[in-house]
Amino acid sequence: MPEVREFLRRNGIRLNTDLGQHFLIDEEVLRSIVEAAGIEPTDHVVEIGPGIGVLTAELLKRAAKVTAIELDERMIPLLRSFVTSSLSPASNHSAIQPFKNLTIINGNALHVPLPKHPYRIVANIPYHITSPLLRHVFLESSVHPDSLTLLIQREVAEKICDDEDRGLLTILVGLFGKARIIRKVPPGCFLPPPAVDSAVLQIDCFDAPLADLKTIEEVFRMVKIGFGQKRKMLRNTFGPFPELMERLSSLGIDEKRRPQTLSIEEWIALAHAQRKN
Repeated sequence: MPEVREFLRRNGIRLNTDLGQHFLIDEEVLRSIVEAAGIEPTDHVVEIGPGIGVLTAELLKRAAKVTAIELDERMIPLLRSFVTSSLSPASNHSAIQPFKNLTIINGNALHVPLPKHPYRIVANIPYHITSPLLRHVFLESSVHPDSLTLLIQREVAEKICDDEDRGLLTILVGLFGKARIIRKVPPGCFLPPPAVDSAVLQIDCFDAPLADLKTIEEVFRMVKIGFGQKRKMLRNTFGPFPELMERLSSLGIDEKRRPQTLSIEEWIALAHAQRKN
């Protein structure tokens, strides 16, 4: 995608890698993201960190509405300019049409309220906000997306999908949906190249979470205790909390197990054991 390099050069833009600005310049990866998202003509898509709009332009071709949340204020006019040129009459799109279904919000995506009606999230997000963004989407928002298609750090994507060595993100995502890796993405697909490999992660959300809000809150209280010390057995991390040890015993869960081996269903059962007591 040489037009991205030329656009940045022509506008004198130097990307701020402290904000996680690594622009996707690989058309094949771009197509993979859009196809994985499964966007319908009636969909509302929320994009986080659109930059100059490489992905935005593709989303606008498919969705009824796109809301782009951009932290860097200087990108806003460039976003409008790039999208307009990408969806020119030569591409069978009116140069004015994009802005009828595009809403641009200059703000921090971790604090911007998400829609109260059905939506999807499709984004090449700054990698350092992956964890807080997933917490914002699933734990702080009243309406959850139908799906999330995210270009994130490969190691984090693999951890989210790991059913044998679970972490906090594995459990968080697993309570709300099913995650899978669509493809791996090498550094050379970005400008400038990041220092790590990336991956396209698809999360298809359940119609409803696997547990109610009070249960989920209790799950995460226990998860934080369980993972409080790395690689420790449950008897070490739960030991100072007699009621948690009683729950393990009541469910027949071996206290020598490590927290990363517990399934999401077992965490939910532990949370429910509290109510029975």
